[in-house]
Amino acid sequence: MLIRLNKAHFPVTVLGPGRRVGIWLQGCSIGCPGCLSRDTWPAEDGREISVAALIEWCRTVSADTLDGITISGGEPFDQPAALACLLGELAAWRMAIGAGFDILCYSGYPLRTLQARHQSILAMLDALIPEPFVESLPLGGAWRGSSNQPLVVLSERARARYGECDAIPAPSPARRLQVAVERDRIWYIGIPDRGDMARVEERCREQGLVFTRTSWR
Repeated sequence: MLIRLNKAHFPVTVLGPGRRVGIWLQGCSIGCPGCLSRDTWPAEDGREISVAALIEWCRTVSADTLDGITISGGEPFDQPAALACLLGELAAWRMAIGAGFDILCYSGYPLRTLQARHQSILAMLDALIPEPFVESLPLGGAWRGSSNQPLVVLSERARARYGECDAIPAPSPARRLQVAVERDRIWYIGIPDRGDMARVEERCREQGLVFTRTSWR
């Protein structure tokens, strides 16, 4: 099974608890105004990779030692068959090594829509952050871009790890973003507050670094 991928990174420490593998899928039919990941929207961009190869990469970079997997995009549920295949292989990996890592997935679709259309996929997740991003709303709690987005616990594993998830506050500015560099690209990983990216650009410009292309404009 092939899956269309934008990028993957380890460790991710700002999109869920602990040290995580982050997987960003390519293609989004929702296109929330103000989205900071517009590079993930075009379904024809990114690259196709086999689910088996992606799992092997996850195992190699994490050395089978991780706290969780975070799947984002793009819109993961725009590739339902590939997403289901990926989740099945992640579950098999988890069982094979006797690990307790959790699987968290983001989606811009309303929770009711996902429950109606993709209940079998939800059953393979530990936690879900659904609902469209709304730029006019403030940050939500931890790991959420706007306050309309809940953190939905779907398994006992997640219940033990996330606890009272809606009571977890948004992290401090110093803990909201990670920076990753790959060849000629700089990635900002995480959930910035309103205006954070403009401030990042300004500080970089002061140091002589000018962004020629950004994903948030």
